[in-house]
Amino acid sequence: MDDKNKLINLDDDASSSDDEEVIKKQKQQPMPSSLPEIHSNNGQEASTTSQSQPVFERGTSENVIDVPPLLDINAVAPEINEGITTTHQISRNSRNHVDHDPEPVFHVRSRTSAAQGQNNHQQTHIQYESLDYDVCDNTLFQDEQRKLLRDRFSLRTHFTRWIIFILIGIITALIACTIDIIIEELSEIKYKFLKQSVDDNVPMTDRNGDLAMPFLWWILLSIVPVAIGATMVTYIEPITAGSGIPQVKSYLNGVKVPRIVRIKTLAVKAIGVITSVVGGLAGGKEGPMIHAGAVVAAGISQGKSTTFIKDFRIFKAFRDDHEKRDFVLGGAAAGVSAAFGAPIGGMLFSLEEAASFWNQNLIWRTLIASIISSFTLNIVLSAYHGLQDFTFTGLFNLGKFAEPLSFEYFELPLFMALGVTGGLLGAAWNSLNMRINKFRKRFVPWKVGKVFEAILVAILGVTMACTMIYFINDCRPLGNDPTIHPVQLFCEDNEYNAVAALWFQTPEATVRALFHDPPGSHQILTLAMFTLVYYVLSCATFGLNVSLGVFIPTALVGAAWGRLVAMLLFYLFPAAQFLHPGKYALIGAAANLGGVLRMTISLSVILMETTGIETSFFFPLIIALISAKWVGDYFNDGIYDTVIEVNNVPMLPWEPLPQYKGLTANEILSKPVVCIKLVDSAHYIYEMLRRCHHNGFPVVDDVADDRRSEGRVCGIILRSQLIVILLKSLYVENKRFWLPETTIQTFRDVYPRYPSIKSVRPLDRKINYTVDLSMFMNPSPVRVNMHDSVPKIFNIFRALGLRHMLVINNENRIAGIITRRDFIYK
Repeated sequence: MDDKNKLINLDDDASSSDDEEVIKKQKQQPMPSSLPEIHSNNGQEASTTSQSQPVFERGTSENVIDVPPLLDINAVAPEINEGITTTHQISRNSRNHVDHDPEPVFHVRSRTSAAQGQNNHQQTHIQYESLDYDVCDNTLFQDEQRKLLRDRFSLRTHFTRWIIFILIGIITALIACTIDIIIEELSEIKYKFLKQSVDDNVPMTDRNGDLAMPFLWWILLSIVPVAIGATMVTYIEPITAGSGIPQVKSYLNGVKVPRIVRIKTLAVKAIGVITSVVGGLAGGKEGPMIHAGAVVAAGISQGKSTTFIKDFRIFKAFRDDHEKRDFVLGGAAAGVSAAFGAPIGGMLFSLEEAASFWNQNLIWRTLIASIISSFTLNIVLSAYHGLQDFTFTGLFNLGKFAEPLSFEYFELPLFMALGVTGGLLGAAWNSLNMRINKFRKRFVPWKVGKVFEAILVAILGVTMACTMIYFINDCRPLGNDPTIHPVQLFCEDNEYNAVAALWFQTPEATVRALFHDPPGSHQILTLAMFTLVYYVLSCATFGLNVSLGVFIPTALVGAAWGRLVAMLLFYLFPAAQFLHPGKYALIGAAANLGGVLRMTISLSVILMETTGIETSFFFPLIIALISAKWVGDYFNDGIYDTVIEVNNVPMLPWEPLPQYKGLTANEILSKPVVCIKLVDSAHYIYEMLRRCHHNGFPVVDDVADDRRSEGRVCGIILRSQLIVILLKSLYVENKRFWLPETTIQTFRDVYPRYPSIKSVRPLDRKINYTVDLSMFMNPSPVRVNMHDSVPKIFNIFRALGLRHMLVINNENRIAGIITRRDFIYK
């Protein structure tokens, strides 16, 4: 092993046996001319911030390959402490009685930093790790499985799993009802007060009336709740910003997003979405309900609360990432069902948009959670609104069309043209929103700036609405307006202001009005200006530090320009009888949603379930959605994937990237690997955990001269397991004391917030103790040969939800390791 001073090119992207990515706050500094080898007693690692400087690597340089970069490598970026392929060994000088050969401690500068943008003065700390979706099939787990079969406990576990899914549906629906009732009551008070203010300060027919006081009251009633919500999101739980769907999607893909499923996240999310909607921002409460359902599922399924330090000692069998993933998927489906009253759409949404891993058993469980959620919400809200027939099916209740929607076959090209328009507008919206959010990350890094930005957007929305109301004269006969508080502003008796009717209500009510208002309810100028204003306003709103979804504003913009198209066509062809404005508003909403979200099947089912349209109208909907998706995909990704890309989340795509076609495992693996012997020194394990931050370590035997990285593979052990072993003192020397009481539950009890190595006391008198990993390690890790093709091993890696994949040679000796980042950044 004398080749440790060989050089590798930076583009080889050497990595470690762990896939965590840490972006540290650091200003750019002058680069050293080389990266020296470090031998230290305090475990500190050396690093370099140069992007083009070669670094020392223990291994060979024969795996340097010319792969086109995925991102601009010339971009200025912060240092990334990558945990892949670096070998951190204990220095010979650290402990005199350690008899193994020293191995170098070094740090590799990775080109993955090109994915991260940096402000010259401040850099945000972001950390992503992978989740362990691969079940650790060790001896303790196998003993539990055999015991369950003997005790017939498997049937009880199966029944408990169904109970948890039912509870997820009920609690998610109750939270949705609470949020909806509070928003409705506060919005009722707000818009009733504003109408009274307008009536008191503006004469009915005098356009010289004083709109100053209503304008100031409207601004005050908007910025106060928005400021409260933005402050809570910014200072208490920043992960609650936005809809939460990209974060849930990343979690289900196997990325551990910090603090995504905590109870404090749920509380801030609920309060944040209430204040944002009441404040009048261009957003809806439907998207955050999916995040809320995921948090509920993650909390209930574990049977304990780490926030309140309370263990209810139930559901212990489900305390691992693999089981929690399935429950979170059911919670996301229940959230969709509660938001839209669409149980089938919720299940399809989980399959099409959220889930990265799917099996047949999840279909029925997610469907049951969705049905229970929709049914519970139906009962509660129908009782609240005094309905006897349980027709209030969801938060996003678009109402039923008075007459069945029909279409002529010659309209299909027109529907396709609407889909193309929606795709173009959606692609432009996504592109503009991405540029705005990048601008925010660069120029508005301060927390107080994020709060004031949300207040500024709220003021901008009120100002643009008042400007439209004042300058556009659109009066309609009273009785055609379905809003609760029609405003007579500048109109004659028995008339209402149609422009004010669009703004003096929640966005959901405006969508419902555009679907069901009779023909002639708006002027062409009114809808044209409203479409333009709300398009820009919604684009500026999504990305603020507030809890809001993008579904409602997108549907509202689409419904507005869809109805506008019908009005223009009717103006050009007055004799056309098929131009129903509500029908085209629905097609426009579907096309715009397809252009922004890029969903097809689940979105069409959701729209059908929320409007109650006939299945015969499914064909026009799917034509518009598919056309919008195809056109939009030509230019960019959907908004959720765009948010994931902007935040540099290491999401695994469905297929390997084109750059990996024709490569083998030997060309992307990371080496050398930090390994542990089957029976190893407790002191070595302690020092190794203290000096490196990797989360997976191959277990080897047949090791010559303590060169562990050349051993024969016999399993893999996780960092969390090793820390528990040290904390519980599970050593060979005192095996008779702990062996009878140690089970798989010993490790589950500390899930999900595993202790760090800092919580382990120095070994002192136990320094010569040894650890036998045979009963703790996973003896059947996924191993591939170094000559296997990358597309093949990618499919295995993604299908099984792996975190680590071992690469071996023909003698079953460790050749390297492959983690998530090796499929993305190399």
